[in-house]
Amino acid sequence: MKEQIVYEDNHLLVVNKKVGQLVQGDKTGDESLLEAIKNFIKKRDEKPGNVFLGLVHRIDRPTSGLVIYAKTSKALSRLTQMVKNREVKKTYWAVVAKEIIPKTQRLVHYLKKNEKTNKAIVFPKATDGAKEAILTYNVIKALENYLLLEIDLETGRHHQIRAQLSKTGVPIKGDLKYGAPRSNPDGGINLHARKLEFIHPVTKENIEIIAPVPQNDAVWRACEE
Repeated sequence: MKEQIVYEDNHLLVVNKKVGQLVQGDKTGDESLLEAIKNFIKKRDEKPGNVFLGLVHRIDRPTSGLVIYAKTSKALSRLTQMVKNREVKKTYWAVVAKEIIPKTQRLVHYLKKNEKTNKAIVFPKATDGAKEAILTYNVIKALENYLLLEIDLETGRHHQIRAQLSKTGVPIKGDLKYGAPRSNPDGGINLHARKLEFIHPVTKENIEIIAPVPQNDAVWRACEE
């Protein structure tokens, strides 16, 4: 657990989540990062009582990268509000097939979650029950068979990046749910929460955190070279 913590102070803790880890418990009953971090802190700090840890935002299980947890209730309420107000800037990396696409593009769609399939349905224009989804991508590297996109999120919808890129004709590598031709060996997808930028909710300092990509994936390693 220790090696996954990329930032920590008295108020918050930021983790570089591995592919397949749950940010919080779900119906699978698998141990979540939330519980693993609580247990780690309890042991490390020799805390006799329960450890307070609040989840500020989520990323999908097959995705890797940065997740913020709050260590105090004050930090949790402030950070949750900051996320809601879009005051936490999130930058993602995504690996997609080498197709001919614009080098930079702002995508605007409308997404509706299908509860049965746990998928986002994409509409090109405003539709009843669908929420506006906006992102901007830039192609920042071309590999032999893939493109590396850097993505700035303007909204935070369910499966937003996965659904919007798929609709644009470039599903994320390994993302079978959204049209990728084959899965990744680890069952994950090549979507990585790369960078977080925000004003610290208590100290008011500028925080910028960058997470290394998963090193067990040759394509990811090539992206950082």
